[in-house]
Amino acid sequence: MNLRHSLQRLVLNEDLNFLLTNRVPRIGLTHFMGWWSRIRHPWVRKLSMAAWTTFTDLDLSDAKKSSFDSLHDCFTRELKPGSRPVDGRPDVLTSPSDGIVGAHGVIEDGDAGTGPQVFQAKGFPYRLSDLLGDDDRAKALAQSLVGGCYVTLRLTSSMYHRFHAPCDARLEHVTYISGDTWNVNPIALKRVERLFCKNERAVLHLRLANDTRMILVPVAAILVASMRLRAFEVPLNLRYKGPNELPCDARYTKGEEMGWFEHGSTILVLAPKGFELASRLQQGMTMRMGEALMTRSHPDDPKSAAT
Repeated sequence: MNLRHSLQRLVLNEDLNFLLTNRVPRIGLTHFMGWWSRIRHPWVRKLSMAAWTTFTDLDLSDAKKSSFDSLHDCFTRELKPGSRPVDGRPDVLTSPSDGIVGAHGVIEDGDAGTGPQVFQAKGFPYRLSDLLGDDDRAKALAQSLVGGCYVTLRLTSSMYHRFHAPCDARLEHVTYISGDTWNVNPIALKRVERLFCKNERAVLHLRLANDTRMILVPVAAILVASMRLRAFEVPLNLRYKGPNELPCDARYTKGEEMGWFEHGSTILVLAPKGFELASRLQQGMTMRMGEALMTRSHPDDPKSAAT
């Protein structure tokens, strides 16, 4: 146990961690990991699982299955029914995934010419339109979110990797943007400017029942072989150049599964004016899917948040 903790502390060393995860051929390593994780040979599975549990605090007590065919099978595991109670209050937007709360706050308009911006870490702002696509449509969408709020949720490798609808909503469009696979841990976020805008990501356009629009942005990272959305039969991965505009019409109830990562990564939640962050939200806290993330500012007026 002492050796395991020593190895974990070694990996958490900032300089070593940054060197190991971001000074390597990231895309090539990601492709390799995608192939390796799907190998079903029992020796490969046992070796991979042993390495994984050595460096992380993997907890499979709430997993639907007790044994797995491959490392990939474990990464994308489903949970036992009832493992993630969903806050059913109609004025609440719930966390779409398990995750550690990172940068969060109000979406503010930047200086003239920069447009709305948010933060990936203290002192590291980025333009919202750069994240969403940086064309006229993305700029207009970014502007419509001014006065709203955002939350960054980071999934570690040992967490549950599926993400769910934060409310009853219709997924009406997806913009897939191919990109790099920088690590998205706090060490990299303090060193690589505009990191989320450089990585592979999917912009999910959600429409709520009262016509309010909100955005989820799953962001890929090193070792993430692909993202999968229930709305499409094919994976979204590095083989597709972007941006790709993918219209769709998929309806979800709050808490319903929307897709999953092949490994740990990040989800950005962007809500327009009319929503505010849950009062208990703090940077560094661990959220579980289904817990209150944001609330409607005026729950008695359903049109107050409409755009």
